[in-house]
Amino acid sequence: MRLLAGLEQPSGGRIDIAGEAVAGADGRFVPAEERDIGLVFQDFALFPHLTVEENVAFGLRDWSRAERASRVEELLELVDLTEHREKEPAALSGGQQQRVALARALAPEPDVLLLDEPFSNLDVRLRVEMREEVREILKTTGVTAVSVTHDQEEALSISDRVAIMHDGQIEQIGTPEIVFENPESRFVASFLGRASFLSGRVRGDVVETKLGVLDAAQLNGPVEEYDGARIDVLLRPDDLEAVPANEATADGQVVNRQYTGPTFVYRVELGGHSTVRCLHNHVELFEHGQPVSVGITADHPLAWYPPHPDR
Repeated sequence: MRLLAGLEQPSGGRIDIAGEAVAGADGRFVPAEERDIGLVFQDFALFPHLTVEENVAFGLRDWSRAERASRVEELLELVDLTEHREKEPAALSGGQQQRVALARALAPEPDVLLLDEPFSNLDVRLRVEMREEVREILKTTGVTAVSVTHDQEEALSISDRVAIMHDGQIEQIGTPEIVFENPESRFVASFLGRASFLSGRVRGDVVETKLGVLDAAQLNGPVEEYDGARIDVLLRPDDLEAVPANEATADGQVVNRQYTGPTFVYRVELGGHSTVRCLHNHVELFEHGQPVSVGITADHPLAWYPPHPDR
C-alpha cells in the first residue's frame, strides 16, 4: 500500500498507474503528491473541525467554486449523506464516517483508490453492510480500487480479483472463485477459510484415505506421478458430513463444536492427530466425544498437494 501511494520507494520491480511508470523504471520515482491516487485510511482520518461537506471538498481547493460545489453535491448524493452535510464527524455513526472518507478520497477523481483495512473499525453487522455499500459505490464510479485486508471473507466479497500475499510475495492472484476453489498453495488454502488436509495414498485411479476410497477423477489435476505415494486432499467443512456411529465403525469422534447461529462446525479427530471439520445445520446436534462416521460429499473437484515436509 505504501509503495503504491508513493510513501516508500521499491527496492526492485516496477509500478505502473494508468499505463505510466511511477516507480522502478530506470530509477524513476514519482512522489506521492504527484500521483493521482485517493486513500481511505483505516481510522478514516476525517478532519474533526470540518463539516461533512468541508471534508469532502478538502482535496478540491484548486477547483473553481462552481465545480467544487457541483462535485461535492454529486458525491454527497452518491454516499447518501446530503442531509448530514453540515454535521461534524463526531455526530456521525461509524458507517457514515466511512462514507465521508470514501467521498473525500473519490472527490478529485483519482486514477486509483487505495483502501487500508477499510472495515476493521466497524462492528460485525455494520461491516457486512458497508462491504455491500462500498462495492456498489466503487462500481458506480468505475474507479480502480486496491483494498488491503487480513479478513478473507471481506477480500472475497468485495473484490473482482484477489491477490494473496505471504512474506512479501504474491502466492496467487485471480478471481475470488478461482482462488478459493483452486488454491495453488497450502498457505492460500489455509488463509481462505477453514481448511483440513486429509492424507491419502494414491493407488492407480483411487486415493485411499481414513475416510474411505476417493476416486482420483474427483481431484483437481492428475495424480499419476504420485502413484504409490501419499498426497494431502483439501477439504472444507461443507465438503464433509458426519453421521452418528458406534465406536466399532466410527471414523472418529467429535472433539469440538462451534455454533454460528444457522450452523454448527464440528471438529472431528480421526486418530493420529488428524482432524477434519464438518458443517451441519443448526438442528443437527452432536455431543463432545460422540463417535461419528464422516463422508466426503463434495460436488466439485478437490485441490490436493504433495505431503507436508514435516510428515
